[in-house]
Amino acid sequence: MSYLLDTNVVSELRKKRPDPHVADWIQTVPNNEIRVSVLVLGELRLGVEQKRRRDPAQAEALERWLDGIETAYADRIVPITADVAQEWGRLNVPDPISTVDGLMAATAKVHGWTLVTRNTKDVAHSGAKVIDPFTPET
Repeated sequence: MSYLLDTNVVSELRKKRPDPHVADWIQTVPNNEIRVSVLVLGELRLGVEQKRRRDPAQAEALERWLDGIETAYADRIVPITADVAQEWGRLNVPDPISTVDGLMAATAKVHGWTLVTRNTKDVAHSGAKVIDPFTPET
């Protein structure tokens, strides 16, 4: 089984004191089963650049962390493929999903992976397998 981590999960794991449920969940998953979307890298980059305008020193620390994410997951960074784009289009009818959430759900669905996110309501009707590691029952 493979898991596609959403940005909110990756960001949570950076905290000095991450949510205990997330920390416990990640310990149960073999590292080679974890995937990260290029969309997550983009959202993390956005956060670094926004921080850079207000706090350049903190942005540099985040930059190093982001570099570490890219290195750690280098062979498990997932692109948006034509199949994923087609599935995203299908998922948006009749109820639209935000672009990033929809593409994440489509990626998980196309590959048969489980999307790991706090935003379960946003992708509830996508048909993708979804878990919320922030809640104790998952």
